[in-house]
Amino acid sequence: MAVWIQAQQLQGDALHQMQSLYGQHFPIEVRHYLSQWIEGQLWDAIDLENPQEEFKAKRLLDSLIQELQNKAEHQVGEDGFLLKIKLGHYATQLKSTYDRCPLELVRCIKHILYTEQRLVREATNSSSPVGGMMDSMSQKYQQINQAFEELRLLTQDTENDLRKLQHNQEYFIIQYQESLRIQAQLSSLATLPIADRQLREPALLNKRATVEAWLTREANTLQKYRLDLAEKHQKTLQLLRKQQTIILDDELIQWKRRQQLAGNGGPPEGGLDILQSWCEKLAETIWQNRQQIRRAEHLRQQLPIPGPIEELLNELSSTITDIISALVTSTFIIEKQPPQVLKTQTKFAATVRLLVGGKLNVHMNPPQVKATIISEQQAKALLKNENTRNDSSGEILNNNCVMEYHQTTGTLSAHFRNMSLKRIKRSDRRGAESVTEEKFTILFESQFSVGGNELVFQVKTLSLPVVVIVHGSQDNNATATVLWDNAFAEPGRVPFLVPDKVVWPQLCDAINMKYKAEVQSNRGLSEENLVFLAQKAFSSSSNNPDDYRNMTMTWSQFNRESLPGRNFTFWQWFDGVMELTKKHLKPHWNDGAILGFVNKQQAQDMLMSKPNGTFLLRFSDSEIGGITIAWVAENPNKAGERMVWNLMPYTTKDFSIRSLADRISDLNHLLFLYPDRPKDEVFSKYYTPPLSKAVDGYVKPQIKQVNKECLVAPAGSFFFFFFFSFVSFDVLPACLSVVWLHSVSCGRSDSMLDAEGDFDLDDTMDVARHVEELLRRPVESQWGGQQS
Repeated sequence: MAVWIQAQQLQGDALHQMQSLYGQHFPIEVRHYLSQWIEGQLWDAIDLENPQEEFKAKRLLDSLIQELQNKAEHQVGEDGFLLKIKLGHYATQLKSTYDRCPLELVRCIKHILYTEQRLVREATNSSSPVGGMMDSMSQKYQQINQAFEELRLLTQDTENDLRKLQHNQEYFIIQYQESLRIQAQLSSLATLPIADRQLREPALLNKRATVEAWLTREANTLQKYRLDLAEKHQKTLQLLRKQQTIILDDELIQWKRRQQLAGNGGPPEGGLDILQSWCEKLAETIWQNRQQIRRAEHLRQQLPIPGPIEELLNELSSTITDIISALVTSTFIIEKQPPQVLKTQTKFAATVRLLVGGKLNVHMNPPQVKATIISEQQAKALLKNENTRNDSSGEILNNNCVMEYHQTTGTLSAHFRNMSLKRIKRSDRRGAESVTEEKFTILFESQFSVGGNELVFQVKTLSLPVVVIVHGSQDNNATATVLWDNAFAEPGRVPFLVPDKVVWPQLCDAINMKYKAEVQSNRGLSEENLVFLAQKAFSSSSNNPDDYRNMTMTWSQFNRESLPGRNFTFWQWFDGVMELTKKHLKPHWNDGAILGFVNKQQAQDMLMSKPNGTFLLRFSDSEIGGITIAWVAENPNKAGERMVWNLMPYTTKDFSIRSLADRISDLNHLLFLYPDRPKDEVFSKYYTPPLSKAVDGYVKPQIKQVNKECLVAPAGSFFFFFFFSFVSFDVLPACLSVVWLHSVSCGRSDSMLDAEGDFDLDDTMDVARHVEELLRRPVESQWGGQQS
């Protein structure tokens, strides 16, 4: 069911909240008449923080206006005439409002749709029977909303009591003034004759006694009212603290944890709208109670009555100030983190947000936010409240930004769009630690006041750890540091402590999450893949997953010590696999065409039981970012004997020349993808279409790979096939193909084979590229203007 259909069925407060989403910035009539079109657009596909996305937003704005105009044109009848005028007016209004800032339209509609979905979800959950249909998340949200309702009732109750106290105190003061007037009258009797004094004094004394008795009784009553009110405020503050702890220490911390895991490729952390609504409710309730406590303090000062109330009010005032301070400082957060691998002299962005800024009217005097890069030691000192003024570990350009208030969404945020790290100052490294293991953080700080400068807040927040690099070659190792930190950091840790070793299943979760995100695939690492990785990591031969469940892997094993017999670490090898798959093999990985995580011996065992021409694709053990083809065929040196052949690994450089699918197509001896799928069935949709005819006297070269068994010639020889197509006397060869022979491992001592009997393509490719360049030159210059 469409969201808008469900939203129209909301009732009570939910309906009021939904209606409040609309106004001149986006009329509710537009939502109603274009509901299907609005819900069918990919609003979430637009990154609001990327100015380059403005073109997409502008297209959506233009489409929205066109849809409105089309809707208006199709209105008929008397009612249709009025609607036609109204919709046309809205089209003009929206174009005028958002034509210069189309991203704001996207922000507005995303906020509307998200809020409607939340309101519908909450209404559906509250109307459903309590039980299995309500998941834990909705139960938690319901508990939070129930607590807010209880706080609202408590605050309303103390507001009523405060008014009653104020009324009673005002009446008490009037009666107190009456007692003073009676006392003055009694004092004036001394000037009267005795007879007159004796006549009037008894009545005045009696009246004074009555008033004083009432004042004594009423003073005790007022004191009791004050104590009762203070106790109710204590109860409210206890519930406020509990509610704030749930929202800040549970929900907000979990959001930050999801944000951290998202840096490793985990699911998006989710929007902040629900958290902001909760924090704003907290801020509103806290501020109302703070004002009530201040009014109670004013009443006490206005009419001092001896008792414990003064101490109680001081305690309440201190507590409520602590609560609001914790709320404000905790809700100054980083909505969009800076890149965790930060390269010097490179532009980067970040967004900070104050979740309670709109409710506390901070935007009336927009605060400025400053960004500074600090070291791990400086971050530790900062959290210990040690003096770190003006301390930094580098210089960031464009590091000041004013917070802006967005009326449509009610958000207060600062968007740093063009920061750049000009220089970095590194600390002394410990032991074997490299520069790519050194962690920094971006400190965002600001100052603002609330309540007419009643309270002034110094707010600070730290980004996730960043690793600073100066060259792209450092990216691989820096990513390893970030991955380990994001995956295994504990909440509330001392910056930036992480365990030195973790159990293997934990690491499996982390690298599987990273792999799926990098490759952008729903196909993650299978249990068999993880066993292969465990064998590589621990130099083990066991195929039993249970053997690795309690094994631990240290940071050194992960990315400091080289694998046995190799000059690269476990992470460097795995990262190379991810990079190759992401750039060149993603569709084949998604199709399940690449087994990948199989060693040479396993491949041989798997293929020897299959018909000749069966092949599989596996990642190279010996080369970073390499994949090889292994297949089974006859041994030319021993009749009747079969063997498994292995091509020299392909890398990114090879696939930039010719794709994997085309290479497999070229090799005619490859027939079935393991276990038994015809290769064309798997790869044909990825083959490059045949080349068209030459244009303007140029010949397009075509490079193909063949097996030496296809042609009888020495490995590495070149064959030029000329196909002539005459369109005029001035046009020469229309098609020229270049084919080179690609040798495979067969146990010979050929100079083109490597130590393991594998063919090295690079030498022949140099020649092939030279021929290709030769063929790109104009025909006239190559053939001296000869005519056919």
